[in-house]
Amino acid sequence: MSVDVLYRTTASATGGRDGHARTEDGTFEVALSTPKELGGAGGQGANPEQLFAAGYSACFIGALKAAGQQLKLKVPADTKVTATVGIGPRSAGGFGITADLVVELPGVARDEAQTLVDTAHQICPYSNATRGNVDVGLTIA
Repeated sequence: MSVDVLYRTTASATGGRDGHARTEDGTFEVALSTPKELGGAGGQGANPEQLFAAGYSACFIGALKAAGQQLKLKVPADTKVTATVGIGPRSAGGFGITADLVVELPGVARDEAQTLVDTAHQICPYSNATRGNVDVGLTIA
């Protein structure tokens, strides 16, 4: 598979799940902490699953907008995507993640919303990266 890269960014982490992460350009910086459910102390920091959920939800809205342009369907300004990311042991060993997206398209007819979501799922880079590797659920609220 070939990708014509239009944008590239770099971030680094130190200290693992109980450390710190930041982008190379300094526009994003976050303290990290391991959730109690994964054996950590919890705490004020974010965790990689939260960052993935935030990125996936924002990216999926972008994909909905692209799908809307392609399909000539209006995507409301107050569209909301909520991503829930889970992590746990896999039956095949190691750990895996799951993702569930709840898409709110206020005022959009159900059939049009379904078409937008299905098309966005084919466009979204996060969806393409996870396809075949991560169980992704899509729900229209």
